[in-house]
Amino acid sequence: MKATYEKWSEWNGKDILLFTLTNDRGMELSATNYGCIVTKLLVPDRKRNIENIVLGFDRFEPYLENAPYFGAVIGRVAGRIRGASFELDGVTYQLAKNENNNHLHGGPNGFHRVLWRAEPVRRDDAIGVAFSYTSPDGEEGYPGTVDVQVVYWLNNDNEWTVTYRARSDRTTIVNLTNHTYFNLSGNFKRDILDHTLTIQSSRMLELNEELIPTGAVIDVANTPFDLRQGKKVREAVESRHPQIELAGGGYDHPFWLDQHHNKEIVLCDEESGRTLTVETDEVGVVVYTSNQLPEGLDLGGVPSRKYLGICLETQGLPEAIHHPQFPSFVLPANEERVSTTTYRFGVWPS
Repeated sequence: MKATYEKWSEWNGKDILLFTLTNDRGMELSATNYGCIVTKLLVPDRKRNIENIVLGFDRFEPYLENAPYFGAVIGRVAGRIRGASFELDGVTYQLAKNENNNHLHGGPNGFHRVLWRAEPVRRDDAIGVAFSYTSPDGEEGYPGTVDVQVVYWLNNDNEWTVTYRARSDRTTIVNLTNHTYFNLSGNFKRDILDHTLTIQSSRMLELNEELIPTGAVIDVANTPFDLRQGKKVREAVESRHPQIELAGGGYDHPFWLDQHHNKEIVLCDEESGRTLTVETDEVGVVVYTSNQLPEGLDLGGVPSRKYLGICLETQGLPEAIHHPQFPSFVLPANEERVSTTTYRFGVWPS
């Protein structure tokens, strides 16, 4: 296994670095210190063809111009916060508004748009890159100075593991995720409508017309959201279910997981044979089938379009700060929060 890095570009007079992790089986992960963005992920199919399975750009500059969170770490809080405000310990905090009257994915200058400190790391069974960032008190309206570390690990079992750590000097809210768009066909030869998705979740969160959780928790039985036995994405898109239509003709919904670190999320593309198994200690996962992906972005010669990728954003339940029935993502002062998500790549049948 090896880890390398190079200067990729410059931004505001600082170096943009591109790190590449390669294991002994030919799997390769590339990521930059701008937003911790995963720019490329090469994995084999059942015929051992190694191809890219994440949406991203070949150059740095497009990430500044029009990148719908491709491959980035999202924070301080993933998802939408209604009214771009919240109350904590009797104090109301006003956040940056970047989607109508609401706050989305940490604000316009959230963690996806900052330059992280980065260095290669190694342990006996894996190589990695450690990203760190100090978010100052008041950034995007949030209280507290927060020290964040995100480590990407790659091992010889074709596992990409992400470990998140956060600690604040004041009580605040933190809910981190990764916004990589997966497409297991390889080099985006097909869209993800015929990918099969399995999620061990009996509950999902109802969304309002602004795609913000209403607080209602829905039993998935007999709905397009019952993925416990697996469904093709196409089935949801064609269901005409009101929640599917509300989200632009696909998933953009939080699922409350029933299992953790037990094959709780599995994505499969039968034609290529590639499989992705996601295991996490996070409460839930937001599934987004790129229903509103801008068209015509140049993704290595392939133009972006609706349904070209699927995001599996493991995280705390969105909007929990306004719904006390959801597990809290309040981070008490001087306490460390740690979470881990592993993405395991294989082939079907294995």
